[in-house]
Amino acid sequence: MRPVTLTSRGTKDSNRDFCHFRLFGGAYEFFLDMMGLLSVDQSVVLVVAALFGMYQFAEGGCSGGRCCQGTDFTCVTTDWRMDRVYGTCYCDERCLKTKDCCFDYPTECPAQLCVVSEWSHWSRCTQHCQPSFRVRRRSVERLPQNSGQACPRLEEQAGCMEYQDRQGQFCASVQGAAFITTMEYSKGRTHDLYGAPMDAGFCMEFKMESLTPQCMVENRPYTRWMQYLREGYSVCVACQPPAMNNHSQSCQGDGNLAERDELLHWQAVGSPRCRGTWRKVQRLQHCSCPQVHSFIFI
Repeated sequence: MRPVTLTSRGTKDSNRDFCHFRLFGGAYEFFLDMMGLLSVDQSVVLVVAALFGMYQFAEGGCSGGRCCQGTDFTCVTTDWRMDRVYGTCYCDERCLKTKDCCFDYPTECPAQLCVVSEWSHWSRCTQHCQPSFRVRRRSVERLPQNSGQACPRLEEQAGCMEYQDRQGQFCASVQGAAFITTMEYSKGRTHDLYGAPMDAGFCMEFKMESLTPQCMVENRPYTRWMQYLREGYSVCVACQPPAMNNHSQSCQGDGNLAERDELLHWQAVGSPRCRGTWRKVQRLQHCSCPQVHSFIFI
């Protein structure tokens, strides 16, 4: 709790306003009496001194750089508050929550938002020849001040896969569940590992049979696509290089050689707990499902 005095209208602060009026009224009468007794030069000096004193008394609020971070009980003065009550007021960041800011806090201590740098380039996948993740980061260039909006996320991760081992050799073909990610990942697949134009590949259509509850609660920027996975919906999954094996012209778990309606397994790259089953419907030359139901083999 703030160690503040009562500041509601009609309480001790309103009495203090009346006292201030009485005080200034008497001082004003005394000032006029003195003016009649002094010479012109002395009167000028008295006027300047009086005006300077009034300025010093009026210089309250948050002016003069009186803006403090966090909660600061020493960052206090006596002036009009933002709720139009005269009394104790503060110029620290917490005053917006405790509703006891000085009247000029918004103008003298404007909120400054957090400023961050641009995202770095994506890192390489953390592991080779198996689904893993890549990372990109950004840094804080200016911290928020005066209750400015907090800094956003400084690191993001996205599922990926390296198709060459640490010696530069192509990974061995592995049989098992299909690994999939959003079709957005294919936007960077314009050339193969040797720089040649990439083969367009093919598309497999499946009917989603089951999925784990984890898919529905993923809310990270690069896993939100999993929320569109639904039981009973048809999905399209593209098979393109480098996920496409050069010899078999297929992708791991694509079901190209499976019987129609055969139950197959899949797993989302970026969240190992998001997985399920689907049934093969047909092979297509190009994917024709809605964007949110279009994916790519990894």
